[in-house]
Amino acid sequence: MDAFTAGLLQRIKATESDLSRARDEGDDFLVEVELGELDDLRRLAAEHGVEVRASGT
Repeated sequence: MDAFTAGLLQRIKATESDLSRARDEGDDFLVEVELGELDDLRRLAAEHGVEVRASGT
């Protein structure tokens, strides 16, 4: 796995974790921010052929 792919997957994992934490804390604004970030990261992954595992989001 190259550095780009590893970094992108790590960013997705971190964003999913931040999203979960925001949901647990009831922070609706932060949930929307994290969902937007996650959408952007997943789009970037798709554009570069990086397979992203399915998550519960």
